[in-house]
Amino acid sequence: MASDTPPFTIGIEEEYLLVDQDTGRLAQAPDALIAACKADLEGKVSPEFLQCQIEIGTGICHTIAEARADLGHLRRTVARHAGEFGLAPIAASCHPFADWKDQHHTDKERYDQLRRDLAGVARRMLICGMHVHVGIPDEDMRITLVNQLKYFLPHLHALSTSSPFWQGDDTGLKSYRLTVFDNLPRTGLPPRMDSWDEFSSTVDTLVSLGLIEDASKIWWDLRPSSKFPTIESRICDVTPRMEVTLTLAALTQCLTRMLWRKTKEGDGWPLVENFMIGENRWRAQRYGVSEGQIDFGRKALIPFAQAVDEILDLIAEDAAALDCEKEVAAARQIVEDGTSADHQRKTRDAALDSGASQTEAMAAVVAALVADFHADL
Repeated sequence: MASDTPPFTIGIEEEYLLVDQDTGRLAQAPDALIAACKADLEGKVSPEFLQCQIEIGTGICHTIAEARADLGHLRRTVARHAGEFGLAPIAASCHPFADWKDQHHTDKERYDQLRRDLAGVARRMLICGMHVHVGIPDEDMRITLVNQLKYFLPHLHALSTSSPFWQGDDTGLKSYRLTVFDNLPRTGLPPRMDSWDEFSSTVDTLVSLGLIEDASKIWWDLRPSSKFPTIESRICDVTPRMEVTLTLAALTQCLTRMLWRKTKEGDGWPLVENFMIGENRWRAQRYGVSEGQIDFGRKALIPFAQAVDEILDLIAEDAAALDCEKEVAAARQIVEDGTSADHQRKTRDAALDSGASQTEAMAAVVAALVADFHADL
């Protein structure tokens, strides 16, 4: 590759819910728990909007192997300190049976302002996500890659789905989280933009009007980061198992490199309108990996397994260059085994079949999510 090759570094952010180890119910994070995590994790952990949440973020990682080591340390540390208070973290985008009306937001000016700005919409934000940053120093290239990479967001989202339940009900969706998040302003697929200047001008207009303080209040599924020289994928549900998180991060990293490579070769990915990509986004939200996605070149629905195989063919060169062939290949196993949403339903159904009550079955789902959090550590 030429000397202007981006580093394609990665950073992973995850949001966790804290539950009582005995009951599986949501629990507020004690100040002492947050303090202990901060002391051990050197700026890589913070409270989130709700008091039952905690957020972690890796450092800048050059390889998936580095990300695995960093993320594993973060997860282990949060779990250890949570355990000291009789709590456990789960990495699922919605708690299976909690009621959002019972939750309280963190007492912090940033979150107080968010509550004031978003009113009743903010109260329902009992959701957790996972973000992946990929290092792209050139500003205009970031915009070019955002325009192209959004085509693959539904595929990434489908693989991540972990929120089938809401307030104890089966929503019929694999990702209920997006239905909640999409109620916020400035969400959804990013609009097509031609340059960094156009993006900056758009942000500056909103800032000058006093509508947002900076670009961090633009919550698109994919955006140029407001803090780092990266593009940031934000569409994925947070996933219970760390290895699934790493597969999603590796796919994001490789897809970004593939699109950059093709752009430099003069053969960038064809741009598709948001209306059409949105149809695949809905299919991912509704069906996860169990139903097909639209191939816009063929103008046909293709099985999700076929879509994954074709993506892996597209990024084979990039996975080899980035040393993450094993991690991206694991996407096939996710399709075969189902996502966390599928596993949660199976756990619920198995408990009901064994004679458990609905309440007991949902508690079993939470217990399985706790076990999944620790499974790859």
